Amino acid sequence: MKYSLLLVALLGYVACSADAPMVTKQVAPQGSNITVVCPTGTCAKAPVVQKVDVVKNENTLDVNSNIRIGVVGEGVAPVNTSSPAQAYALAKRAAVADAYRLIAEKVKGVRIEGDDLIKNMMVKRSTVRTTVKAMVRNANVVETTFKDGLCEVEMEIVLSYSDFAQ
Repeated sequence: MKYSLLLVALLGYVACSADAPMVTKQVAPQGSNITVVCPTGTCAKAPVVQKVDVVKNENTLDVNSNIRIGVVGEGVAPVNTSSPAQAYALAKRAAVADAYRLIAEKVKGVRIEGDDLIKNMMVKRSTVRTTVKAMVRNANVVETTFKDGLCEVEMEIVLSYSDFAQ
């Protein structure tokens, strides 16, 4: 919606010339609050309002819809454990933490910082740091598998519009 309003404003401005004082003209259908400021007051031709089709992304959250986000977290069992049960528990804990991080990355996004040290026109050191700050609630573990020291936890979360409207 924001982009179509901007397009209407730009189309109205382009259709005007710059010789007279500013005048506001109604260019949208009756009952709409879309207006175009014409710098001259005498536009060469009336601004044309074009309808812009917005392609709906399947991951867009509407008022009456929910989004289901599913991830698979992985954790490796450490080698210096006192028992196989402890190895399984630690691998599962790491997999759950990885799944929470993946959900947070999908919902909130990732902040990326990069730094390169260049000396004599060659890269000496390159570092990339990623961070995520988020609160994840109501995530459900769907399935847990453990094979050859690797634990995989499938986790999902259902987000509604009211979760973000606060």
